[in-house]
This record gives sequence, structure tokens and C-alpha cells, in this order.
Amino acid sequence: MDWIVVVDDDVMNLKMAEKILSRNGMRVTALKSGTALLEYLRGNRPDLILLDIKMPGLDGFATLERLKEQTGSADPVPVIFLTADDSRDSESRGLAMGAMDFIRKPLVPEVLTLRVRHTIDLVRLRRNLAAEVERQSREIQSLSMHVVQTLAAAIDAKDTYTNGHSGRVAEYSREIARRCGYSREAQDEIYMMGLLHDVGKIGVPDAVINKPGRLTEEEFALIRKHPVQGHRILSQITEMPRLSAGARWHHERFDGRGYPDGLAGHDIMEEARIIAVADAYDAMTSNRSYRGILPQSRVREEIVRGRSTQFDPAFADIMLEIIDEDREYRLHEH
Repeated sequence: MDWIVVVDDDVMNLKMAEKILSRNGMRVTALKSGTALLEYLRGNRPDLILLDIKMPGLDGFATLERLKEQTGSADPVPVIFLTADDSRDSESRGLAMGAMDFIRKPLVPEVLTLRVRHTIDLVRLRRNLAAEVERQSREIQSLSMHVVQTLAAAIDAKDTYTNGHSGRVAEYSREIARRCGYSREAQDEIYMMGLLHDVGKIGVPDAVINKPGRLTEEEFALIRKHPVQGHRILSQITEMPRLSAGARWHHERFDGRGYPDGLAGHDIMEEARIIAVADAYDAMTSNRSYRGILPQSRVREEIVRGRSTQFDPAFADIMLEIIDEDREYRLHEH
């Protein structure tokens, strides 16, 4: 049953509105002032409020302002103003404040009933559409994450010695971002950037990636192309324009001696500076063709040594915090 709160200082108007709406199968609560409405709504949520404009004390406009302050902007209870005033200024002001409609007094039963039902149906339709959009967005995000994780697994599979590397870099990057105060949405974004930071390695021959010995200059040049290749691949995803940043700039250095663009300091996108620290940490704590996992003390020394040269000092310090908290040295390739 639809629930309507009617607010009017005139008892006759209250009785008439209650009679009309009740006769049409609606539940009605009658209140005589804006103050009474504000108090009533602290513990109740009707489907619609019919609010008189001209009342002693708080008029309808002031009541609506207080109501917005009290309840916030998230999914407010819809309001229709009741008025005997034909002023266009009043109508414009009310609509600008967020009122759904105006109903003239004296009340006409058919008009009142139709407008109330129309407004309730419209609000419910909007809510249902919003819920459906949110549901589909979650499904799309879930599908996108599945695709990204599958692609990251394919990248890691090219390298015999870096199984799970992309996932670990993504996790470390997200944790650094969390400790920096990033929003949940921003944390999820950097996680996805971390998963795909090495996507450009798809274009590097497997023989080069898995070569157990020292790379030749030509082979190393091929490896150094993967940031640009990754950027080119991810730039095609126009719905996520920032996704390619981690791929392109995770090998830049804070002192400007990195590649591919030789950027320095804060000219390097922040997310890429975070991924750079996470990537280096995982490289040192993973098995390689030429060495095993480094001792934690050595890893810590290297992060300290790279502070302000290879790494942004702020993010290096957070990585050092994480290392110091990991007393049993669990954060490494398993």
C-alpha cells in the first residue's frame, strides 16, 4: 500500500486529502506543521510527501530545505507542494529545490489521485532503473576483471620464472594505494593497472623472455620495448583511458634515468610510481633463471638504496613499512 504524508496547517485540507487518498487505497498520515514533519521523518519513510507552502513557522520551502539537510541527497522522499498560489516564481523556486510537482488547492480528487500515483510510479521506475544499471555495471566489472585476470595469466605464462608475477604486483600496488588513502574505486583501478603492467611482453619472443643467460644488447632492446607495446595495446580500451599508464611508465625512475620516456619525479603518473615499487619488490622476491628469491634483508636494503633515485620516496617508505610488518617473510613467490 502506498504511504502518503500530508502536511498542512488547515485541518479541512488535511481531512479532504486523507479522504480522497484513503478512498483510493492509500495509507495517509496527516501532520500540521513542517516541524512535525521533520520530527516524524526521523523514524519513518513514506513513499511521498504532500507539503503545503504557506504555513506558520516553517513554510514549505524552509521545510524542504531542512528536510534535505536532515536526510541528505541519497534517494530522498519525493515531495509535491500543495498551494493556492498561482505564482510562477513560487513554482520555479519549488522545482529548483527538488520538488516533483505542484498541486493546486482547493483539491480536485481526480487530479490529486492521478498526480500522486504518477509521481510514485515515476520515482519507483527511476529507482528500478538505477538498480538495474548498478547490477549490470557490477556484471560488466566482474566480466572485465575476469578478462583482465585471464590476460595477466597469459602474460605470466610466457615467462617460466615469473608465475603469478602480475597478480602479486597488482596486490602490492593496491595495498600501497590503500595505505596512501586511495578510495576503494581507485584501489581497484590500480589493481587492474598492476595486473596489466607487463602486457607488452606479449610482443616479446619467448626465447628472449626465458633466456637463462645474459641478454645481448639486441635482446635487451626488445625487452625495453614492452612498455610502449603495452601502452599501445591498452590505449585501445577507451572506456578506461588511465589503464595504459602503468604499462608505459612502470620502468621510469624517480631520478629520470628510466625508460621509455625518461620522465622524472612527479612528472611520472602516481599510479605508475606505485607500480614501479611493487614490480621491483616482486622481482627481488621471485625466483629467476639466474638466482633464487633474495633474502628479505637484502630486499629491504635495495628498496632503501633506490629511495629517491629509482623510486618515489613516499611509496618506497610504504613498501618498507610492509616489509617490516612481514616478520615471517610471507610476501614472496610460492
